[in-house]
Amino acid sequence: MRTSRRLRIEATGEVITPGQYTVLAHLNSGSQTLRELAELEHVQAPSMTRIVNALSGQGFVSRQAHPEDGRQVHISITAAGQKVLAEARSQRTAWLAQRVAGLSEEDRLTLSRAAHIMQEMSAK
Repeated sequence: MRTSRRLRIEATGEVITPGQYTVLAHLNSGSQTLRELAELEHVQAPSMTRIVNALSGQGFVSRQAHPEDGRQVHISITAAGQKVLAEARSQRTAWLAQRVAGLSEEDRLTLSRAAHIMQEMSAK
């Protein structure tokens, strides 16, 4: 299983799904349209509609009409959505810290070096 997917699964617990987690994470940076969210998640619009409907039903996102184009709807994260996202991130961090603590000193150093290299690569 890919590390990023495993982290999403560990982070979400029973409140939200991994797909809902990533949508909330995207929305935490600002509102998006359904189409934009679908493109970010590489899913079709009907699939994203189901995810957003579930999040809306839980009170984690809200919908607002686009000010200039009535056909478009902007989706935003709510305070409740921000709270559940913060809790999920905390769970993810705790899970990851537990796994790292079980590594040998040599493996932790290797992981630290790899993280540093990846940060340098993404900065270029």
